[in-house]
Amino acid sequence: MSGPILVVMAAGMGGRYGALKQMDRIGRGGEVLLHYSVYDAARSGFEKAVFVIRHAIEKDFYEVVLKRLPPSIKYSVVYQELDTNIPPEIYAASQALGRTQPWGTTHAILCAADQLDAPFLAINADDFYGLNAFKAMSQFLTSPQGAEEGAIVTYVLAKTLSATGAVTRAVCKINDGLLKGVEELHAIEKKGTIIFNTDSEGKKKQLMPDTPVSMNFWGFPPSALPHFQKFFSEYLLQLVKTRRHECYIPLVVDWLIRQGAITVRSLKTVSEWFGITWQADRQDAIMRILDLNRAGVYPSPLWE
Repeated sequence: MSGPILVVMAAGMGGRYGALKQMDRIGRGGEVLLHYSVYDAARSGFEKAVFVIRHAIEKDFYEVVLKRLPPSIKYSVVYQELDTNIPPEIYAASQALGRTQPWGTTHAILCAADQLDAPFLAINADDFYGLNAFKAMSQFLTSPQGAEEGAIVTYVLAKTLSATGAVTRAVCKINDGLLKGVEELHAIEKKGTIIFNTDSEGKKKQLMPDTPVSMNFWGFPPSALPHFQKFFSEYLLQLVKTRRHECYIPLVVDWLIRQGAITVRSLKTVSEWFGITWQADRQDAIMRILDLNRAGVYPSPLWE
């Protein structure tokens, strides 16, 4: 079996950040966060990377991201546009409504589907996941289980919050090492020592600091893709009525689990997440990378 594939979802628009997070230079050598993911994936046994981007950022993405990759990194680029693999009538209706918001991370994976002939890992471009997470996922995806089951690396809620503003997190229910359900919660924030989310009706719910959450570090076999397509095609009938709602991976996974269509294992890892949700998070990310450089975890620059 060929090695696992890394799918980097980099077509986001960075609304809260105020810029394109996936191309913000964080490392001293001009590296962006996704460079560290590619570096860790390569030394964990991933065979190639597939970058999902928009045509509008193609030139900059090449200059900032792809041009820095060494020849040893195999990659391909696919595009996620509002009309990519979308039925013409659905696209026309969305345009009549004035939709500019992307269709979401599920759509991103489906845009890369024809490149995914082996078990794959889907990640965000603007998050840092840690070497141990990639090693754990690579080991799973190259095992017999990885050819049939899905997997996730979760992170502790309290360590994924932003001091600047509210965040969205997919809260995971895990039992005996298996993912039993996922719930996407918006407007999660911390006041004093209390973490809570506020729903669309203004109701607040307290969340425990050690709650496991998804930061989009998902492993799947290629056999999951038809299930993704089925759910997305049906969900589009709802999405087309809105201008901003998207189809997130946790929605599909939760549905697949409830349908008994897939088993998703929760992998143990010592890796810690950090990212740049808000512009004020940037300096912390820079310092975290600098600390890792000083500790010898990553060279600077990553590639000579």
